[in-house]
Amino acid sequence: MLHARLSQNRGTEPATTFLRELKEEHRVGDAEFLVDGMGYLTALAKTDLLGDLNYPKRNIVEKLFQTYTMRVGRFHETWNGSQPALGAWLTAYTAYYNHLRSHQALENQPPIEALEQEGSI
Repeated sequence: MLHARLSQNRGTEPATTFLRELKEEHRVGDAEFLVDGMGYLTALAKTDLLGDLNYPKRNIVEKLFQTYTMRVGRFHETWNGSQPALGAWLTAYTAYYNHLRSHQALENQPPIEALEQEGSI
């Protein structure tokens, strides 16, 4: 399990340290990281990882996390079930969100269909 320390500093060196620790504990050699600045591309290059400065794709990912965080927050306010039931609910929600729910940003397709058409999977 990754135990990287979060740095209060921004910049290339904390990002490089994080990516090195990530590489040590996980197989990320084939992963492509979407980043929001050249400093992060430098950190990726220092660790021999691939990166792409691509705002449209990054914005879609951020929107996904924003929506997911909002819905989990709403769920947390009302949930009174057990931890196993919560795991089952999150699994079902993730499947629904990625395979069934249409997304305006993806021309009203579920993400899995948009990725299949794009040839990403």
